[in-house]
Order: sequence, then C-alpha cells, then structure tokens
Amino acid sequence: MSETKEAVLHVESADFQAKVLDAGLPALVDFWAPWCFPCRMIGPTIEELAKEYDGRAVVAKVNTDNSGELAQSYGIQGIPSMLFFKGGQVVDRVTGAVPKSVLVGKLDALLK
Repeated sequence: MSETKEAVLHVESADFQAKVLDAGLPALVDFWAPWCFPCRMIGPTIEELAKEYDGRAVVAKVNTDNSGELAQSYGIQGIPSMLFFKGGQVVDRVTGAVPKSVLVGKLDALLK
C-alpha cells in the first residue's frame, strides 16, 4: 500500500493565521464547499499546484461550510474563490473554475 500524502493544507479559522498569513511564503487559498460542483472540478488542479509549488508557496483549502466567518471576512460571495496572499495580504483573487494556467500565472507572479 503506497502512502499518498495530500499536499494541500486544509485550514480553518483557528489555524489560518499561523498556516497561511504567518507562513512566510506566498499563498493560494481555495475557498470551497463539498456540495459545489465547480469546486470539485477544480480540486485536482489545486492538488497538483500544491505538489508543484511545495516549499515555494502555501496552497490551502478552506471549507466555507466549516469556516463561514473566515470566508465572510474575505468577502467571499461565490465559490470556488481562490485568494492569493503575499506578506499576509490579499493581492489577487479569482472566482470560478478557471484553467490551471490562470492560477499558475498568478502564483508565479507572487514568487517574483
């Protein structure tokens, strides 16, 4: 049996500050919910990005059903919403299931 470690961080309100804002790395945070079909469509892409950017950026998911107050604090009105953080601040955002190339472009811009 091979062990597959999930690369995506699953964060909630309680650990968001430590795992995302204070991580010292740029971050992509996917606000999603299990019942959301477009969220499930983009899920494998988020997983790929987590592996590809391991050690260079934080890639995290926030379940809006479990952390509604966190989603509300960032003005999430539609999901999936991907927020891009640098220095603990939101610097970009994308809403909807977008092609992987869009997310790669935005992550690469954060790493410059």
